[in-house]
Amino acid sequence: MRILGLDPGLRVTGWGVVEAAGNRLSHVADGVVTSDDGADLATRLSQLHDGVMAVIETWKPAEAAVEETFVNRNPHSTLKLGQARGVVMLAPARRGLPVTEYTPNAIKKAVVGRGHAEKAQVALMVRTLLPGADPSRTDAADALAVAICHAHLRASARILAAAGVGDAP
Repeated sequence: MRILGLDPGLRVTGWGVVEAAGNRLSHVADGVVTSDDGADLATRLSQLHDGVMAVIETWKPAEAAVEETFVNRNPHSTLKLGQARGVVMLAPARRGLPVTEYTPNAIKKAVVGRGHAEKAQVALMVRTLLPGADPSRTDAADALAVAICHAHLRASARILAAAGVGDAP
């Protein structure tokens, strides 16, 4: 199963694609979608949407996972991030992909084993869990971490569902 992980941001949205086969994960691709800082908000959101749609068309994932927004001290920045996140979630939803959300702590715990891991630890574990992956930007590494988290938690949910406990995604 091909999974698209997304780390939303208005300026830079990271994306990462992994292939999950049983309990094995492999790196497919990663990168970033950027918006023009000088453009108005609507144009920037459109740029993000178009960029994520292009990633979906190129890599053809079956599911998508998105990091949930954290609240900044600046409410204006938080609102803009929320709008960017909405657009980033809309793109795979419009293509009919299931979209699952994960908190930053859940992602870090799934990848590193600690919910309050540093970004450098997350990037190191992404490279360890996905041999051959060498994301050049932290946004792309974070997006790969989202995809890894989804693969792990999705597999666990299916095992529990097969045992008659809980629901599988």
